[in-house]
Amino acid sequence: MNILFVCTGNTCRSPMAEAVLKHKGAEGFDVKSAGVFAMDGNDASFQTKEVLKENDIIHRHQSSSLSKENLDWASYIFTMTSNHKRAIVDQYPHVADKIFTLKEFVHEDPADLDVSDPYGGSVDIYRHTYRELDSLIEELIKKLG
Repeated sequence: MNILFVCTGNTCRSPMAEAVLKHKGAEGFDVKSAGVFAMDGNDASFQTKEVLKENDIIHRHQSSSLSKENLDWASYIFTMTSNHKRAIVDQYPHVADKIFTLKEFVHEDPADLDVSDPYGGSVDIYRHTYRELDSLIEELIKKLG
């Protein structure tokens, strides 16, 4: 099963989600991440790398802009926000049946569809986002397993 996580710049949330899912060692998942406004080749943010390291996750990452090829490759596309989802479906309507916000897929009726954006924040803010993603990905594995 091919999983694509999408955020804005592909330096914070989506690479963190990718790293967490890969780290959990769930069998049968091939995982990538991309950003709707990403520049190819950027490193993950310092804070992202720091929080992953604190959780014993080593993840080599270079940002990737969202492409039709990645979208077509994916079995499921999980966005970090409802705005990301809407922007992708507007441009690539053929993926509408396999794209979800991560929260809407995992929870039956989430009050808030967006994963908190730590961009520009302190390491503590990134830790909060990590905990949020870690919990969501635990549920994702159960749901897809």
